[in-house]
Amino acid sequence: KFALKLIAMKFTSFLLTFFITVTGISQNTIGIISNDSDLSYNGYTLFAPIHSTETYLINNCGEIVHQWTGSYSPAASLYLLENGNLLRTGQLDNTDINFGGVGGRIELFDWDSNLLWEYNYSSTLISQHHDIYPMPNGNVLMLAVTTLSEQEAIQAGRNPALLSDGKLYNEQILELQPVGSDQANIVWEWNIIDHVVQDFDVTKDNFGVIGDNPNLLDINFLNNNNPEANWLHINSIQYNETLDQIVMSSRRMSEIYIIDHSTTTAESASNSGGVHGKGGDFLYRWGNPIAYDKGSTNDQTLFSQHYPHWINDGLIDSGKIIVFNNGNSRGYSSVDIFNPIQTAPGVYEYDVTNGFSPALAEWSYSSSEPSDFFSAILSSGQRLPNGNTLICDGDSGYFFEITPSNEIVWEYINPNSTSGILTQGDEPASNNVFRVKKLPFDYPAFVGRDLTPTVPIELNPDLSDCTLLNISES
Repeated sequence: KFALKLIAMKFTSFLLTFFITVTGISQNTIGIISNDSDLSYNGYTLFAPIHSTETYLINNCGEIVHQWTGSYSPAASLYLLENGNLLRTGQLDNTDINFGGVGGRIELFDWDSNLLWEYNYSSTLISQHHDIYPMPNGNVLMLAVTTLSEQEAIQAGRNPALLSDGKLYNEQILELQPVGSDQANIVWEWNIIDHVVQDFDVTKDNFGVIGDNPNLLDINFLNNNNPEANWLHINSIQYNETLDQIVMSSRRMSEIYIIDHSTTTAESASNSGGVHGKGGDFLYRWGNPIAYDKGSTNDQTLFSQHYPHWINDGLIDSGKIIVFNNGNSRGYSSVDIFNPIQTAPGVYEYDVTNGFSPALAEWSYSSSEPSDFFSAILSSGQRLPNGNTLICDGDSGYFFEITPSNEIVWEYINPNSTSGILTQGDEPASNNVFRVKKLPFDYPAFVGRDLTPTVPIELNPDLSDCTLLNISES
C-alpha cells in the first residue's frame, strides 16, 4: 500500500509540475501568479495600494526595483514623471465631503522620497478627489468638488425633490501652477455647473430642451441613482496635448465627456470661445445617450466606468479611447476601445437623432464566462507597446496582461492589504488598487537610476516559476 501511495504521490507531483510548465500558472496566491516571458511586455509596473503610504515599481517577477514612502494613503491616482519625480494624491480627513476617492492633497516627491511640493485643497466646502494630471508645461490639472447650497442648486434648476442631502456637488477642474513648496496659482478653471440644462422649472436658470442641448448636462438626470450630493462622481481626468482637450469620466452618469482646454477661464464658464468656439460646453459625450434624450436604455454602452484615456501615439489603436467598463447593473466588467468619429481634428460627429458616434465600441475584452471578471469599483486598462493590454481589476488588486488574442500572459496580485503585508499562501483580501501602469525600460525616469531588483513585496515569496528576460532581450 505504501508503494502504491508513493507512486500515486509522484504521479500527482508530475502532473502538477507538467501543469505549471505547460500553462505557466504558479500556485502562488499573491505576488507573481504567472509570467509568460516570451509573450508578456517586459517593463516595470507602477502602483500604489489604496490603503497604504507606499508606492511600488516592480519587474515582471514582482521584485521591487524602486519604492517611495509617504505619509498619506493615495486619493487614487499617481504619476511617475519623466524626470523621476513622483506626483501623487493624498487622503486627508474631511467629515463634510466624504465619498470614495476624496483626497484633498497633492504631493510631489523626488526619486528618493523627499517631499518637494505639497498642496492641500480641502475644507468644509471643497476637496480634491480621485485624479490629477501632470501637464506638459509643468502645471497640474486637479479634479475637485465644490459645494452648492440647496438654494444655489434650486436656482440652477435642480428639482428640490432631488436634493436629499440638502446640497449638491459641483465638479471642477483646476490647472495649478506650483509655487514654492506648498502653494499654487490657479491659472485655468472649469466648472460643470456652468454647463447644465434643465426642463423642470421655467422660472429658474438654465431652462431649455434637453434633447436640443447635447453639449450641456441635464441637472436632473440621475441615471436611476439616489438623489445625493455626489450625483456625478467624476473619477478621472486625462489630457490630450495634440487636441488640447480633456476627457473626464462620470461613474454615476455612465458617461464620458470631452471639453476644450484652449479656452480662457472666462471662456470656459461660457458656451463660446476657444479653438472650437464652444467655451466650456461638452465637445463630445459617450456611453449613455438617454442622458441627453437620444436613444433608449438599450443604447447604453458604459456602466460605471473608470479611466477613459486616449491611446498614445505609436501604439496599436493610437488616438482611440480605451476605458475600463466596470459593468455595474450588468454584472460583468470589460475593457473597451472606441473611436470618436471626427470630422476635423477635435471636432466630433453628431447626429440630431442618434447623438454622438459611434454606436458601439469597436474592441472589447471580457471573460469567456463574463461574471468571472467583475470589478465594481476602481480599475484601469492600458494598451502596451507590444500590442498587449494591461488590466487592473481594482477591487481585488489583480493585474493581468492579455495578448491581442486574449491570452493571459502575466498575472500579479497586490500583497499589500489593510491588514498589512501578506505572506505567500495567504488568501488576498482588502488589497484594492485604483490604477496600474506599466512603463518601458527606456522611460526617461529610469536613465541613470539603480533599478537592481530586490525582494518582492510579499513575505516568504516564491519566484521559482517566474522567468525574467534581461533588458537586452526585451
